[in-house]
Amino acid sequence: MLVMMNETPADNIVTSRHTLASGLPYTARTGTVVLREESFTDGAFDGHQAKAEVFVTCYTLDGADPRTRPVTFAFNGGPGSSSVWLHLGLLGPRRVLMGDAGALLPPPYALGDNEQTLLNHSDLVFIDPVSTGFSRAAKGEKPGPFHGFSGDIESVGEVIRLWTSRNGRWMSPKYLAGESYGTLRAAALADHLQTRFGMYLNGLMLISSVLDFASLEFNPGHDLGYALYLPTYAAIAHHHGLHGDRPLADVLREAEEFAARDYPWGLARGHRLTADERADLVARTAALTGLAADYIDRVELRVEHLRFFAELLRSRGQTVGRLDGRFTGWESDGGRETYQRDPSMSAILGPFGTAINHYLRAELGYTSDLPYETISGRVHPWSYKEFEGAHVHVTEKLAAAMRCNPHLRVHVASGYHDGATPYYATEHTFAQLRVPRELLANVEFKYYEAGHMMYVHEPSRLQQSADLAAFVRA
Repeated sequence: MLVMMNETPADNIVTSRHTLASGLPYTARTGTVVLREESFTDGAFDGHQAKAEVFVTCYTLDGADPRTRPVTFAFNGGPGSSSVWLHLGLLGPRRVLMGDAGALLPPPYALGDNEQTLLNHSDLVFIDPVSTGFSRAAKGEKPGPFHGFSGDIESVGEVIRLWTSRNGRWMSPKYLAGESYGTLRAAALADHLQTRFGMYLNGLMLISSVLDFASLEFNPGHDLGYALYLPTYAAIAHHHGLHGDRPLADVLREAEEFAARDYPWGLARGHRLTADERADLVARTAALTGLAADYIDRVELRVEHLRFFAELLRSRGQTVGRLDGRFTGWESDGGRETYQRDPSMSAILGPFGTAINHYLRAELGYTSDLPYETISGRVHPWSYKEFEGAHVHVTEKLAAAMRCNPHLRVHVASGYHDGATPYYATEHTFAQLRVPRELLANVEFKYYEAGHMMYVHEPSRLQQSADLAAFVRA
């Protein structure tokens, strides 16, 4: 079991007090907490050994009653991502001002008050897993044990347990907010926290969700991913004017119906398709995706997502984003099969990287000579040894948590233009959730006309903030 104690090396937390322009007074605490492991020799307990220093940023509303005040623990995904995106993009009291697709602001960007911060309704704890942000393995320790499914769940879960205990918040309503791989972490944590510590949660906020990797895979003989991505391809094609003046809702309805029936049927038929049947499927796939019919024919009706991002606007000399298909970019070689860099990641990395490095030091008063790892490649290879011989999935862990705690509510947020965790794949996953039908009412779905980080689109950010506030208030 991992525990944290006030032994050397010690926690290094900086406290500061702030007030939003709206008048909301709050306290910020940011810094590292030491993660320790119980040590035994021949069955005898002989102390705790420091294993890692985990970076957290916490916001609490001044004067609130901890028995009724909710607390939300938030993290992003990757694996290898810090919590900067949810922190400064959506939930925190300060946010990045960066513009949007087609209207990006120039560096050095800016920060502003987030009047829609979830802090209006819940205290916030942002967690950077080991090797992200300023989190590191302890001196003399290897980070590898934290770079995998189980080690990650146990360490993040221990941070949550210790923060709750040290701040007297066991009786507070508790929520988890995860994005991308962070949704897989959140679902697994819901089961882990209640079975390991008896910590039952009130809700999960799953943003750009992926709970079953099989829904995103493009492997020979496995056609599910092609069908589940197709409505997202249609949405991105629509954004770039390839569906004329048709409403997005009409395009998505047609794409979903095709992806649910005729398209997977056609892929399964293979060479058993007649010439007319194949020609019909080629034409319909091309019309929905915005790709040329001869391309659809050459790839055997199967459009892999990285190929799509490079192919859709090839005639214009542009690629589209994976994280957000509304963004476009250029490649040095217009004939490449896939892009070298995701233009949507390129657009957001600078503003968020600049903002977090300034904000932590200049506004919250935390100093470190370490680089803040917004996206860290050091966590790879990530270990999925628990799933050897099977695809990675935590749907059953979520279902188990819901069956044991029938009060657990789940908010699922998806962006129509998200090419990393497509919304139709999320719907497919939740359609397989093994819970009693009456518990399905605990799950709500919200959709936004943006991408993976839907909050970089201002109308989506405002709506999403209102949706999350309503979820917590409920």
